[in-house]
Amino acid sequence: MELVLPICEALKCFGHLTCTYMEHHRKLERRMNDLLAKQRQLNAIKSDVEMKIKTELRLGRCVRQEVENWLLDVQTINGKIQNIDERTQNLSCFSRGHLGKQVSQTVEEVKEIIEQGRFTGALVIDDPSTAGVPFQLEHLEGETAVIADIWKHLMSDENGMVGVCGMGGIGKTTIMKHIYNQLLEENKSKPLFEKIIWVTVSQVFNITRLQQDIADAMNIEDLPKPKQKRAAVLRNELRQIRHVLILDDVWEGFVLEKVGIPIPIFSNGSRLVLTSRSNVVCRFIGCSEIVEVPPLSNEESMNLFLAHTGRGILKVPSLEEILGDIVGECDGLPLAIAVIAGSMKGIYDVVEWRNALTELGDHVTSVKGTDKEIYGRLKFSFDRLEDSNIQNCFLYCSLYPEDYRIPRVELIEYWIDEGFLERGSRQQLHDRGHTILNRLVNNCLLENAGDDVKMHDVMRDMALYIKHPYFMVKAGTGLKELPGKQEWKDVERVSFMMNMVSEIPPSLSPNCENLSTLLLQNNESLERISESFFQHMHSLNILDLSYTSIEQLPNSVSNLETLNALVLRGCKELRYVPSLEKLKALRKLDLRGTGIEKVPKGLEMLANLTYLNLCTESLKELPIAILPRLSCLQCLVLYVKLPSVKMNGLEAARLRKLEVFEGRFNELIDFNAYIKSIRGRELTSYLLVMASPKAKFDARPLVEGLNNAFFFNFELLGDCDVRNVFKIVAGHQ
Repeated sequence: MELVLPICEALKCFGHLTCTYMEHHRKLERRMNDLLAKQRQLNAIKSDVEMKIKTELRLGRCVRQEVENWLLDVQTINGKIQNIDERTQNLSCFSRGHLGKQVSQTVEEVKEIIEQGRFTGALVIDDPSTAGVPFQLEHLEGETAVIADIWKHLMSDENGMVGVCGMGGIGKTTIMKHIYNQLLEENKSKPLFEKIIWVTVSQVFNITRLQQDIADAMNIEDLPKPKQKRAAVLRNELRQIRHVLILDDVWEGFVLEKVGIPIPIFSNGSRLVLTSRSNVVCRFIGCSEIVEVPPLSNEESMNLFLAHTGRGILKVPSLEEILGDIVGECDGLPLAIAVIAGSMKGIYDVVEWRNALTELGDHVTSVKGTDKEIYGRLKFSFDRLEDSNIQNCFLYCSLYPEDYRIPRVELIEYWIDEGFLERGSRQQLHDRGHTILNRLVNNCLLENAGDDVKMHDVMRDMALYIKHPYFMVKAGTGLKELPGKQEWKDVERVSFMMNMVSEIPPSLSPNCENLSTLLLQNNESLERISESFFQHMHSLNILDLSYTSIEQLPNSVSNLETLNALVLRGCKELRYVPSLEKLKALRKLDLRGTGIEKVPKGLEMLANLTYLNLCTESLKELPIAILPRLSCLQCLVLYVKLPSVKMNGLEAARLRKLEVFEGRFNELIDFNAYIKSIRGRELTSYLLVMASPKAKFDARPLVEGLNNAFFFNFELLGDCDVRNVFKIVAGHQ
């Protein structure tokens, strides 16, 4: 009897293990399907994260370590799932139970990684290795007394807060950039401050954005959402270090404590510097010392002018008096001097200079005595661009938020869509776009910012002044609702990008027959657009809804017959796009990163389409015979991971105008057919993937930064001569 009980207990134990084993054995297929479904969900989140990183990443920024670790976890688990999937292809009966258990455990791991990937804060932060990087400085003429005055106040223990004031274009920001660089240099030999922080505030004051910008500059992650708690976190961090905080371009007064900025006092040794057009604003915030930036003297103005034009013009007879008069019209404003000098660079004909003086005088007289006086001087340089397409290219930059770093390629893509660069190959259009950007930078109408460009806030104000009332721009202002119908009457271009609009209600159906461009991208909370919204937009050419949360496009989009570009990139919730059959003018369709499973109805009717991006995680099929009907395509991105989307090599080969191509071939015969077709042709950029339908991998990271690449899964080649394949590759790289 003493042996019976232990034996019974052992049998119970083995019975439980046997049942569990049989459960894993029996449900292996179902659990494998669950695992693959979870993997698809995980990779969709990974794709969204990578897309958001690409949007946020700029010079001096890096991906948060937490996010980097998560991406590595995703890579590891994908490798593990691929290994499990391969084992299921050749599995003995006795191994099923063990593998079923592993599958079940892996499902739980994937669920955990999915939860960890729901990041709430920014995905990138300031790169500590580039923190405190000096500004690339513009030429500074004069202002030595002003710089000395500001420096004296910064080094004094009596004044913790300094205001730097002066009209727009007088040089406040340039002066403070020189001060900032000087502080960094002094800190190397004799550490005065633990942290030197620069934050641009801009015209539309937003306390949440200001708090986030300060947090980013200090590498503070995950600020709490309530403003008061955010303020408490910032206040605590700033109080712990001796710092200089420079707030550039402040337009209105605010209470420092509400933001989380501690008032600098003698005991903490910190400093706060504001730049503003108004000394009233500086005094409201609490500046005890205010430094006024005066206009340049006649001599300083002439030196700055010649620094931009070159001193060669002094050799031209009879030009000295005209030159002095033109410099005098600039009224000592550095921005006006730089811009006007930039427009006259390389001109040595006295007649042209005399005519320029007359035109400049007319421009200034038309707005004399108003706060728009500087616009007259700046508009002179704008008018001297003469080419209306180049002028439109410049004005288009004002559709972006104030002080925004505009990516060059993105901007050029818009110019192509608008028709500013006329027609030609994509390479020719991009070359023309870069040439125009370089001219605008050389003429001081735009500023270089690494790989991007920036528009000075005064230049942006001038551009919007020129286009009033035809531009309506509320980009990056924290907007939660679109303006009412009455504000849309005369508009031609509208930008509400980078806001917090969540819905466009049925009550908003603006009557705007002249509207040609509507930019709504990066309204991440936008989920619904009413059917009536597009009802009266009969002239709409450009519609950008990228990186919104819309689930479906209104059917009324089907009637936008003048539409040239429909950009829906990164709309991961988007499942439905109405028929495009009537959109015969459409030249660009970007569906990258959307949730669509089928290509939109009527796609084959878009004979003028030059750009098509169907790179999605969800697309399940590509109907036969669509591609050959899109004979004008110059750019085709059809790199789809699902093996059910089959690329026909002969169909792709019929697209003779392609310059940019990314695609995956499942069959060697299709790959060979396409390779044969491009002999003797020059694709400027291509990614060709050759892989079996069962192969699961992402080739894009392997070829990042390359213009041309082939990728093979050699298991498919069978008995063929691999050397012959390499001959083809070598002949086209």
